[in-house]
Amino acid sequence: MQANILFQNDDHMVLTFSDLVTGEGIQSNQLAIIQEGHSAIFDPGGDLTYMPLSMAITKYVKVKDIDYVIATHQDPDIVSSLDKWLMYSEAKIVVSKLWERFVPHLVPGYMKEKAEGRMVAIPDQGMDIPLAHSVIKAVPAHFLHSVGNFHFYDPVSKILFSGDVGASLVDDHPQRPVSDFAKHVSKMEGFHQRYMVSNKVCRLWANMVRGMDVEMIVPQHGRPFQGQEMISQFLGWFERLECGIDHLTQHHYRVP
Repeated sequence: MQANILFQNDDHMVLTFSDLVTGEGIQSNQLAIIQEGHSAIFDPGGDLTYMPLSMAITKYVKVKDIDYVIATHQDPDIVSSLDKWLMYSEAKIVVSKLWERFVPHLVPGYMKEKAEGRMVAIPDQGMDIPLAHSVIKAVPAHFLHSVGNFHFYDPVSKILFSGDVGASLVDDHPQRPVSDFAKHVSKMEGFHQRYMVSNKVCRLWANMVRGMDVEMIVPQHGRPFQGQEMISQFLGWFERLECGIDHLTQHHYRVP
């Protein structure tokens, strides 16, 4: 349960936790930003990660003092531990407006009052989420796995938390940045071809990111991309990727 410190200065820190999933669950990265005593955690996961994450994060901030629990989308490995974060923290829950009314289904009826007034719905165009003297930018990533999907950019560290975009299945050391992009493609390709909707949205997203000042892309699974050369290689691959509906024909829609 060792945190990986991605960025740190006198009042700002960005951490990832990449070794909290054990057993049959898919490896995942939980990210946290802490600034001047204020904090946000991203895609905290479900029962597999709640206890180890809550224990690991207390080395840096008390769980009850966390300002935000932020979700890229609605999947179980993203935010199915919602009831526990509502119970043990005062955090606002930040999620796409499309999932605002669905996410409470993860909360038992007797906890309804705990959730009241704590949901923050992100509009489709994204928004700035205030954190101490800075912001976290929710940037659109719709249809890049989920119809209501956001990625989150920290302008202080210049780190983009990219959810399932850039995700990879690696056997060891998921905290280490990608060093050989050509070899890494095989660990991403199958997943992206199935879970991304179409090349059109891949291109739109890549164009958006190229206009941002990004020094590291951290996906929810697998290794990050660090430095302009590696980020450029990833964006070039992603914008050319044929995926999702690009591959579908009538053959895929037949009665079994």
